[in-house]
This record gives sequence, C-alpha cells and structure tokens, in this order.
Amino acid sequence: MSTLPAAVLFILSLSVTLIAARLFARRLDSLGLRLGFPEALIGLLTALAADGPEISSALFALAKGAHGVSVGVLVGSNAFNLAAMIGVSGLLAGSVRLSRDTLALEGLVGAAITAIGAALLLGWLSPALAAVTAGCVIVPYLLLVIGGSELLAHMWGGEHTLTRVAHALQQRPPAASAREPSSKATHHLLALIVLDVLVIVAGSAGMVQGALTLGDRWHISDAVLGMLILAPLTSIPNAITGVRLGLAGRGAALVGEAFNSNSLNMGAGVIVPSLLVTFAALSVTAKLQLAWLFAMTIACLAMLASRRGMGRAGAASLIVLYIAFATLQLI
Repeated sequence: MSTLPAAVLFILSLSVTLIAARLFARRLDSLGLRLGFPEALIGLLTALAADGPEISSALFALAKGAHGVSVGVLVGSNAFNLAAMIGVSGLLAGSVRLSRDTLALEGLVGAAITAIGAALLLGWLSPALAAVTAGCVIVPYLLLVIGGSELLAHMWGGEHTLTRVAHALQQRPPAASAREPSSKATHHLLALIVLDVLVIVAGSAGMVQGALTLGDRWHISDAVLGMLILAPLTSIPNAITGVRLGLAGRGAALVGEAFNSNSLNMGAGVIVPSLLVTFAALSVTAKLQLAWLFAMTIACLAMLASRRGMGRAGAASLIVLYIAFATLQLI
C-alpha cells in the first residue's frame, strides 16, 4: 500500500472508530442510568466502552507481529488516561473527590493489575501465574461492584471494612448531574451497542494497518508509533467521557472509569493474549516507561487520597508526569 491510500485509510478508520466509541459510551451510560446502576458499575461499563479502540488496536498490532506497537499502545494509553482523564478533570473542575472507601478498592485493583501486567512483560511472572493472580483480584472486585454489599453485610455486619467499601461502590449518580437516559427502547439500545462494537473492531483494524504502513514509509519506530501516536489518539473517547464525569462532580465514576480502563488494557491486551502469544523482550526504554507508569499510578492515588481530594496543583503535576513520560520515549 502506498503512502496516500495508507494515510486516507488511517484517518478514515480513526474517525469512524472514535465516533463509534463515543456513541458506545453514551449508550452504555444511558443504559446504566435507566437500569439504576451504581456509579462504580457505570464507571466500569464506560471504561469497557471507551476502551474499545485501545484494546482492538493493540490486539490487531499483536496479530500482525508488531509487538512494540501493541505494548506501546497499552502502556502509553494507561499513562495518557491518568493525565487526560483525572488530571485534566482536576484542572477544569477544580478538584476530583470521591470517598476513601471507594478509592481504596478502585486504587488497589488498578495498581495490582498494572503491577501484574508489568511483571508479566518484564518476565517476572509466567502467563499462567499472571492470569491466575489477576483473576484473584478481578473476580472479587466484580462481585463487590455488581452487588456484594448485601452478602457482605449478612456475613460480617455493616461495620466491617469490606462492607463499608461495598456500600460505597453502590453509590448512585447525583440526580442533578445524571444525564437523561436515551428515549430509545432498551432492546434498540442493545442492538446499537452491538453495532458500535463491530464498527470499533473494523475501524481499529484499518487504523493499525494504515499506521504500520505509514510508520514503515516514514521510518517511525514501533515504540513511538504505539506510545505517542496510537495511544493518545485511541484514548480520546476515554478522555472525553472522563472529563464529562469530572465536570459533573461524579468523582467515583471518573476514577472508576480511569482505573478500570487501565486494568482492562492490561488484562485484555497483555495478560490474556500472553496465554497464546509470547511477547518480544522489552527495550530498556520500555522497561523504564513501565516503571514510570506504575509510579504515576501510585502518585495519582496518593493525591486522590488527600482529605480534599486532588486539587488543581495535583492535577497539573499528573499532567507534567505524563509529559515527562512522553519525553522519555522521544529521547
């Protein structure tokens, strides 16, 4: 494929993918509001929706043998999500706040899955052990989010720490900030959601093909192509939905979406594929960026854990950390 057709394919595929991901996120959010889902579950569903371009692009790159692009998309997207979703929201809204019980669980799960994925890519964990360990983290979390508060209250009573955390995860969106659900019938929403997924997958395939062709023509390294080009572009739906939640004062849904998105990237883009494909060895720079991503994750959690939440100063520092992350790749 020559340069011009590859550029046209990349631009068209990117546009179609981002539009479909945006519609997917809005429809899932509407469905969650209609069914009365708690903020944590809405954050999880929104992350699943907005994560489509990132995961699909990474998997298509992996299928084509472009391991550097695949890992770059996932690691770069995770760093970008923290800065663009939580950092930008904090700057625009003035602060990002949520209950410490909710943050404790969301943060613990997000940091744990990031650490497991990083250990796998570094060769410190086998694929099977990484999958089992991740399952031990994700399954209890999903049970709590979907409605484990009643079970825990029955087992341990309302004063147990896990019971309080589960109750915090059941927090509903504030009436003043919740968007009106779609007027479409539920089965119509579900059909459109399935269509959105198909469009996202098809668009991601075209986008990766075009990007790989252009990268080869213009001599762009796989790492730069993945981390600094595809990662931010495919993360735009996450950034848009995250900032919308932040401006509405829905800190629990925002943080839930950000950390669930990063967990989904590591789980669906690294841990599960590693059971079928052996990832190529990482460069020294890639190893440093994995360490930087984990440090950004811990720093973000520490700032959110402040009594007043993350203010503008903390949000700005998170964005600066991402700029340093990107600069490291360029150097």
